[in-house]
Amino acid sequence: MCGIIGVVGLKEAVPFLMEGLRRLKYRGYDSAGIATLEKGEFHRVRAEGKLEFLEAKLETCHVPGTLGIGHTRWATHGLPVERNAHPHSNGKVALVHNGIIENFVELYQELTGKGVVFETETDTEVVVHLLTYYLLSGKTPQEAMKETLGRLKGAFALAVIFKDFPNLLIGARQGPPLVVGYKDNEMFLASDALALSPFTQKISYLEDGDWVVLTPSQATFYDQQGTEITRPVHTTALSGELIGKGKYRHFMEKEIHEQPLVISDTLQSYVQPLTQSIGLPPFPENGSMIERIVIIACGTSYYAGMIGKYWLESLTGLPVDVDIASEYRYRDSPISSKTLCLFISQSGETADTLAALNDAKSKGALIVSIVNVPESSIDRASDITLLTHAGPEIGVASTKAFSCQLTVLACFSVGFAKMRGAISKMQEQKHIQDLLLLPGLITKILEVEESIKKICPELAQARDVLFLGRNLLYPIALEGALKLKELSYIHAEGYAGGELKHGPIALIDDQMPVVVLASSGLFLDKTVSNIQEIMARSAKVIALGDVDALEKIGKSLHAKVVLPDVPSWIVPIVYTIPVQLLAYHTAVLKGTDVDQPRNLAKSVTVE
Repeated sequence: MCGIIGVVGLKEAVPFLMEGLRRLKYRGYDSAGIATLEKGEFHRVRAEGKLEFLEAKLETCHVPGTLGIGHTRWATHGLPVERNAHPHSNGKVALVHNGIIENFVELYQELTGKGVVFETETDTEVVVHLLTYYLLSGKTPQEAMKETLGRLKGAFALAVIFKDFPNLLIGARQGPPLVVGYKDNEMFLASDALALSPFTQKISYLEDGDWVVLTPSQATFYDQQGTEITRPVHTTALSGELIGKGKYRHFMEKEIHEQPLVISDTLQSYVQPLTQSIGLPPFPENGSMIERIVIIACGTSYYAGMIGKYWLESLTGLPVDVDIASEYRYRDSPISSKTLCLFISQSGETADTLAALNDAKSKGALIVSIVNVPESSIDRASDITLLTHAGPEIGVASTKAFSCQLTVLACFSVGFAKMRGAISKMQEQKHIQDLLLLPGLITKILEVEESIKKICPELAQARDVLFLGRNLLYPIALEGALKLKELSYIHAEGYAGGELKHGPIALIDDQMPVVVLASSGLFLDKTVSNIQEIMARSAKVIALGDVDALEKIGKSLHAKVVLPDVPSWIVPIVYTIPVQLLAYHTAVLKGTDVDQPRNLAKSVTVE
């Protein structure tokens, strides 16, 4: 959940560290810090809060050294205060850490029994003292690292520097990602390739259990047993240009408005215009033998999977289950070589999703992933990867990545159904024609943004909000509620319309806004009945729907937003945008940090 970076070379380290941290701050913003080594002395600067506070401190002091590490933190163990900020150091070792040391208590008790005094509340500090213990016993840094890694349990990525070794940087990975970057007379470590893109396009990925020793001129990789290994060097296409907000107030606003373009880019990568067909990557031989599909994801990606279930079942005729990744891996799910497991993750590094993937892979399932980051851990572990082409998404609350996930799921559903002979060529072409309408339809939604914005002052005053939808719009109701919670800190819940009378209706009174998603093509009569039940309890009903739907609902609505007519099966992609705008403008009115909501981080790399 945190971001780490390290550099060893011939030039001053701080500019590299800070430039990398600017690209990693989406991974955590509770605190940040750097440490360098110069003439046998560590120079460490840390600050509570966002990266800007660290930058302000660095303006008042010079931090020398050509060897250094940096960190931006999302707090797990210990309060998000300066004393718990990374890098951690005891004067002999300094390190940064992403992840959780699960046997922290056991190691803490062992070390305190040896007289070690701890200065922080973090699990990371045990690694500092464990490394030091082995160094004091006469071991080299490499030997101490090997011994220490053998003692740690949990998920972690580490970058470590040593007081008496001015040209040595050691990294290790068990779970969270870690990347090595190559440049003449400089070597880098980072949580992702994006952080290294200003410096180099030549990178290697550490696999689980790997550790690496870096000097200014080379990288030497080792496996868990300490055996020297090789890892391939890739050339990444990521740009070194720092992503900006342009004319927009927030990254989230910019990313909402980018959706017509990125959905168009995504469609172009799957739709074959000359043949009017969906082009999917080649499937292994067992692709035609699939009897069952399981979709596994977390958070917003899980809601995308719920919509994928509707599409895949209706188009392929196969049974589809949708699972929350953090729950899936703790069941003995009946997976076999005739199961297609579809994993969805914006970052491609989500810890729970990656763990579930490895479990399904061990059972022989065909692994297909939908990710936004090529060369991510989930991408590399999959049999087939379907990229979303959303581009970098800086806002923590997913917007364009989610709509691109839905677009890829729609393309995959159509293409996979055609590949299996479940739909005809004519049906495939009709679905493609519908998909190609998406960029224009979303542009029309953005044109009614002012109408959506007018609803938000009242939402901003609410204590609780309900979102309702039926069929394909039920997951969008869940997503709308999640976005409002994430961004504005207003309690919100999403429900299937028919479930209202099974409990939630008890909450409704004349102070509660209820946002209803209504499309004339999706069981509108049932939705109208639900709305009548709500209005009978004096709730403030806000309806988002097409003209026919709103006319059928009637004139007693508290507020409404007219949306364009949409082919019913792609309604959830289009209706995603108004609920994003509702959440965004409500949060702006409440004055919350839209791009970096409290307690959240973009890439969830711990369980």
